[in-house]
Amino acid sequence: MASHAHSARDLLDRHAEALQLFTDRVHAVRDDQWSASTPCTEWSVRDLVTHLTSEQLWVPMLLTEGRTVDEVGDAFDGDVLGDDPVTVWDRAAAEAREAFAAPGALKRTVNLSYGDSAADAYCAQMVSDAVVHSWDLSRAIGSDERLPEELVEFTRREVGPYVKGLSQTGLFAPPVKTEKGADPQTELLALLGRQI
Repeated sequence: MASHAHSARDLLDRHAEALQLFTDRVHAVRDDQWSASTPCTEWSVRDLVTHLTSEQLWVPMLLTEGRTVDEVGDAFDGDVLGDDPVTVWDRAAAEAREAFAAPGALKRTVNLSYGDSAADAYCAQMVSDAVVHSWDLSRAIGSDERLPEELVEFTRREVGPYVKGLSQTGLFAPPVKTEKGADPQTELLALLGRQI
């Protein structure tokens, strides 16, 4: 069982909210913004949405079909968005949400890149990823950057235990110092190397 005491219902609620948050941002991207840069220095808006979309596409394969990372292989490498990024994202997000919400799904074990993981822990990671990247996407397209408090709190609890190792993965910049009394969202983003 995951180390944090989330009820399955709470976890699924946060998951749905995080996906909706990112969905709202994807729908706000203007045609001329797909090539814009994002706080993830290597990624354009399209790259960022591609990353999150391919993460969602993995979920039914790993969770519902029980495939391993090796079996899925490079099926979702490269640009998965095609000519209609918004529709592709919407479909991928809906299918990921359904996969996690299926009866018993959160009690399963999934095979991830670093080995087997409890499905509820996988779901919690996916929530955190969607929350943080929603901020990245908001910043990139000039959208509202406020994140819902419950999702900020959830993500802080989720990343807290392993935040020190994140910058070593190369996926996150080292933590940034914050002012004393910074709000929880600013602290979370700083932990994950985001300059506000």
